Amino acid sequence: MAGRGGRGQGESWIQLLILRVIFETPLHGYRLIEKVNELMAGRKPLKPGSLYTTLRRMEKSDLLASEWDRESSRLERRVYKLTEAGLERLKKGRLMVAGQKKILEEMKTFYEKHFPESESDDGN
Repeated sequence: MAGRGGRGQGESWIQLLILRVIFETPLHGYRLIEKVNELMAGRKPLKPGSLYTTLRRMEKSDLLASEWDRESSRLERRVYKLTEAGLERLKKGRLMVAGQKKILEEMKTFYEKHFPESESDDGN
């Protein structure tokens, strides 16, 4: 599930994270970026400009739909929700996650075998 149009697999991961978060509840951009960054556990936080660019692409690809929420606060905010295509993409993402998990498990085994007492075992 590599990115299209010259975009890489990293964007596919971000898209899957966005779809996963919005699957649970429709959200506006600021809250969405907080949730995605929580899932990323401090690794390379998603910046607002990148998020909004990705959200626009996802809307153009019919993975997300949005509408203006003018009632829940004093600010007008665009709230994003999954489309049927977005739900299907999220389901298909399972294969990508399983493939990456297999690669990461192999790499973990390699490091445990060849570098058992690494100076930096904090995951960075």
